[in-house]
Amino acid sequence: MSIPQSTSVRIDPRFCGPARSGNGGYTAGLVASALAPARTPIRVRLRMPPPLTIDLDLAVTGDVVQLTGPDGLVAEGVGTGDELPVVDPVEPAEARAAEASYRGLAHHPFPTCFACGPENATGLRLRPGPLGDGRTACTWTPSADLADADGLVGTPYLWAALDCPGGWTIDLEGRPSVLGQITTCVDARPPADEACVVMGRHLGEDGRKTHTATTLYDADGRVLARATQIWIAVDPADFR
Repeated sequence: MSIPQSTSVRIDPRFCGPARSGNGGYTAGLVASALAPARTPIRVRLRMPPPLTIDLDLAVTGDVVQLTGPDGLVAEGVGTGDELPVVDPVEPAEARAAEASYRGLAHHPFPTCFACGPENATGLRLRPGPLGDGRTACTWTPSADLADADGLVGTPYLWAALDCPGGWTIDLEGRPSVLGQITTCVDARPPADEACVVMGRHLGEDGRKTHTATTLYDADGRVLARATQIWIAVDPADFR
């Protein structure tokens, strides 16, 4: 029998998605950071809106990790053998140009979102704009405070960066959605201040679910990380 190894964690309000709960990508990355090896694709399912500023139990049993709060299971992660697609890149200049059309600047269902919220001054400040072919693109230069002791960007922040560029391939004004599942493979972690490009692609819809994919590239066009997501259509009022 495997003996669970657990630790207590808290999600700071800085890392919110909707104002009262944690950003899905950041929370999933927090869960994934408890598993090794990091290169293995890891699938994290979010079971409820991640609560902020309270103690959560992060427990690893074998190859499964669970994040649990006072009201039950928040998220669960497991290593997978999934083959993750790569979203074709654009040049950094084209990604910067796409940011000017970022719809979240005018109409954002969750404007405090850590990854892409225009009202979160300490967030990643992503601006994934549409390219007109089902893809989004934006640039991202990680700040120094996102680096671990080795100078490379921490896992939860990479997962957060791979979150919302997929979400903005959806018509979020007409179909507000939150992250339900994300599967990610981190091939390499960039250093802080590395100029990166993040790509998103719309893959399809199934009832309330929308399927998307994202890819993170470094300044030389090398793939750093890949992800797929399942988004769930919601009423934003339920999260306010």
